[in-house]
Amino acid sequence: MSTAVAPVRTGQVLADLIPASRVRDIALVVGGAALTGLAAQLSVPVPGSPVPVTGQTFAALLVGTTLGARRGVASLALYALAGLAGLPWFAQGTSGFSVSFGYILGMILASAAVGALARRGADRNVWRTAGAMLVGEAIIYAAGVPYLAYAADMSLSAAVAAGLTPFLLGDALKAALAMGVLPTAWKLVKR
Repeated sequence: MSTAVAPVRTGQVLADLIPASRVRDIALVVGGAALTGLAAQLSVPVPGSPVPVTGQTFAALLVGTTLGARRGVASLALYALAGLAGLPWFAQGTSGFSVSFGYILGMILASAAVGALARRGADRNVWRTAGAMLVGEAIIYAAGVPYLAYAADMSLSAAVAAGLTPFLLGDALKAALAMGVLPTAWKLVKR
């Protein structure tokens, strides 16, 4: 029995390789939200920061890249709305608004950006994937750091020191992981 794989075309993201249906799209959106919620539980407190290191940002960027902009945004919006409604799947098993909620808003925007970049092939080689991940991380910080400053009543420079600087090394490692995972997935699909 042969399992035919659709030919890979420009304009596709990895999720497009699964036969199209409304059920597929719903499952991908719910699955992306669940993956992000699970990854958020991989959480390590950062001394001097109200924001922990989590796997959440990596999952959000992976969701946006593999699902594409539309499904990625829907997935991260579902993640945010479910957490606001009380589902304890934000970092450290929390829910509702917190000083780090701006990062979640940034993840929604970032998923749109990396999803659009992936449709243009940004996830198919190591260096373009790195660029897409950096764009996504920059968007997350652009939303998260000012929100942190506002919500925690701190100056913008204090928010940068508490909500950006301690995370740069970890984000570089997450980008490196994506640089290996996404292009490898495309190579496997092309076989």
